[in-house]
Amino acid sequence: MSDQLTSYSVEDGIALVRLEREKARNAMNTAMLEELIAHLATAREDEEVRVLVLSSNDHLGLSAGADVREELADDEARVRRMQLFADLYDDLTGFPKPTVAACHGAVVGGGAEVAMACDLRVGGANLRMRFPGAELGVPVGAARLVTACGLSTAKYLLLSARTVSADEALRLGLVHRVAPAARTEEAALALAAEVAAHPPEAVVRLKQMLHRWDGIVERSAEEGRGQVEWQRSGPGLPHEERRADSS
Repeated sequence: MSDQLTSYSVEDGIALVRLEREKARNAMNTAMLEELIAHLATAREDEEVRVLVLSSNDHLGLSAGADVREELADDEARVRRMQLFADLYDDLTGFPKPTVAACHGAVVGGGAEVAMACDLRVGGANLRMRFPGAELGVPVGAARLVTACGLSTAKYLLLSARTVSADEALRLGLVHRVAPAARTEEAALALAAEVAAHPPEAVVRLKQMLHRWDGIVERSAEEGRGQVEWQRSGPGLPHEERRADSS
């Protein structure tokens, strides 16, 4: 049995990265983060890849976010995991080729962040998207949300930490299309194929222009530095030892 928590494949110019830890609701632990970052590096260098799609093998959820049940040895390991989250967000945000996220089911916390770091998003009809930064105290989310839906809506989503359905996500600009839950990945691949049909040099150049004028790459990097420092010198994400001590 494979110990891999993700999978990577390429077909017709489209790289498909899947989170495959459905028993844990695709919560991201250190090993999964390392695999995802490695897949992005592979796709970045592969000239055959024109578009990258991020999905999961369970249409009930793309990802529930960070795995707060992960057993980490010490504070240094917790800071390293947070650095991996920041690196993943930055790598996706600055990925030179177009990216599409299949947002089915639970897309929460870190799961919502990786979705928003993609260029395009297809929502499943069962989408439940949530940015719980205000509830958990995590200083993350603003860098990418402001670009996607504007300052006012970003404040609404981040400060309320409310759960957003597929219809509301479409209305707010968080997703660009909605598909039946079990066909979300299929719809994301279809959208990727539309993009892949265009000359890759033109598509890459347009994405570079948009990012340069918007400043999202620099905002993402600044936010990432802040979240790592928050983990290092602030309260940080909750973990099993702390939960046991407080019970």
